[in-house]
Amino acid sequence: MDLSTLPKKALRKQFGETLVALGKTNPNIVVLDADLACSTQTQMFADAYPERFFNQGIAEQDLLNTAAGLATVGKIPFLSTFAIFATGKAWEPLRNTICYSNLNVKICPTHSGLSLGEDGASHQSIEDIALTRVIPNLTVIVPSDAVETDAVIRWAAEYQGPVYVRLVRPDCPVIHVQENYTFNPYTIEVLREGKDITLVGTGETVYHCLLAAERLQKDLGISAEVLNACFIKPFDSQTLLASATKTGRVITVESHQVIGGLGGAVCEALCDSTPVPVKRLGTQDRFGQSGKAEDLFKEYGIDWTSIVEAAKNFVQ
Repeated sequence: MDLSTLPKKALRKQFGETLVALGKTNPNIVVLDADLACSTQTQMFADAYPERFFNQGIAEQDLLNTAAGLATVGKIPFLSTFAIFATGKAWEPLRNTICYSNLNVKICPTHSGLSLGEDGASHQSIEDIALTRVIPNLTVIVPSDAVETDAVIRWAAEYQGPVYVRLVRPDCPVIHVQENYTFNPYTIEVLREGKDITLVGTGETVYHCLLAAERLQKDLGISAEVLNACFIKPFDSQTLLASATKTGRVITVESHQVIGGLGGAVCEALCDSTPVPVKRLGTQDRFGQSGKAEDLFKEYGIDWTSIVEAAKNFVQ
C-alpha cells in the first residue's frame, strides 16, 4: 500500500451518505442537528427525508433531550453537532437522560480534535473522549477513515443502546480497501505487524502511525506494530496485551488530551496485567490554538515525524 497516494474523503461526508442509505430501508431512523447541518453533512438526510429531520437550533441540551424522547417511542435517532457542544454544553442530558436510561440514541458529532484547525481552542474538542468514556452504558467509537465510518454507522443503527461516534472535519486518507474490509466491533485492528514497538492510534492519527512505521523500518530498521483502536469503550485489552507483550514498548497517539483519552485507556489496560513502558502523544494538558491542521499536529507532537522521533528515542 502506497500511503502517499491514498484517496481522501471526509468522514462527515461519509456519515451523511450512510445516513441517507440507511434511511431508505429503515423508516425508524430520524436525524437531528443543532443548526449545523451543512457542516455536519446531515443536510443530506434532511434533503432526502425532510419529514424525518429535526433542526433543534442552537440548543444542544434540547437536541439530546429530544433525541431521547424519540428513542422512547421506537425511533432510532442519530444526532449531530460539533463535538465541543455535544459533550460540553450537553454533557448532563447525555449522562442523566440518555445514558442513565440506556436509551437507543446515536450521538455522532463532527469537528472533533485539533484538526478543526483555524476555529481555534474554543471549538477544538480535545476532551470529549475522556468525557464520554467515563459514562456508564455509553459505547465510544473513533473511526479512522471513511470506510470504517460507513461500517460504524451501519453497526450503530443495529446496536441497541447509546453510542458516541467521534468524527473529524477534514478529508482523511482512506486506509481501508472497501472490497477487502471486514468490520469487527469491539476489537483493536492490527494494521501492521512488528516486533520492536507498538504504535496505537485512534481516528485520524492512525494514518500518521502507519506513515511513521513505514519510515522507522526504512530509515532505522525499527519494526513497529500499528494498532487501530476504533473502539475506545469497551476496550479490547486482549489484542493490546498481545502486542505489548511482543514488543515491550507502546506509544499512543491521539488528537486529544493525553489525560483520560486513548493513552489513559491503554495504560489502564496494561497496568491490570502486563505493565510495559508507555509514551503518550497528544495534547499535554494544553488547550489547542488556531492554525492549519498539519501545523497543529506537528506543534502538539502527533504527526508522523513526531512519532518517528518519539519511537527512535524510546527504542534506543
